[in-house]
Amino acid sequence: MPAENETAEGKSNVAAAVVQLEVLNGCGVPGIGEKFTTFLRAKSFDVVNLGNYISSDVINTLVIDRRGNLENAKKVAEALGVKKENVIQQINNDYFLDVTLVLGKDFNQLKPYR
Repeated sequence: MPAENETAEGKSNVAAAVVQLEVLNGCGVPGIGEKFTTFLRAKSFDVVNLGNYISSDVINTLVIDRRGNLENAKKVAEALGVKKENVIQQINNDYFLDVTLVLGKDFNQLKPYR
């Protein structure tokens, strides 16, 4: 029987109190990662890495669950105003963080810019 706040697969269905994430610039606009990092830290998110994504041509911002708790990714997406269809799972147990944020060319439509 799963513990409270866990699904049958053993993954939590409640966001962590502190979500650790990385912010990756996927749009090629200089300094955009720093702006989002400042915004997220002001909202009590723990940004542990800031860098560039493998591409600078990402159209839509993505929020990626890395540890199997989609609620963490949803929490980040909600804070930024990212559409729920842009919240995905790419679980990688080699990552020591909860979420990857890949900033796309739509960054100026998100909450830090409103």
